[in-house]
Amino acid sequence: MMLAGVPVRDRDVLALAELLRGRGFEDTAEVLVVALEAQQTLVALTIEDRERILRVLDDPPERFAELRGVLVSEHVWRGRERLV
Repeated sequence: MMLAGVPVRDRDVLALAELLRGRGFEDTAEVLVVALEAQQTLVALTIEDRERILRVLDDPPERFAELRGVLVSEHVWRGRERLV
């Protein structure tokens, strides 16, 4: 599955969903699980979803480092362009 343009293995998507649930971000976790169950290759994440994922990946395991890097870059860009 692709999240923010980054390939993420199915088991890592499930792990990310669990991290999100653990922080109370049920809606975003559900987006990931439903997409995984539907075997979607691309997932449309809202800005809110992306920010929630960033919050749970504050100190990410190596498997999430690239995803976090992309999300941080997007967040910085949105701030610079005054989109948030």
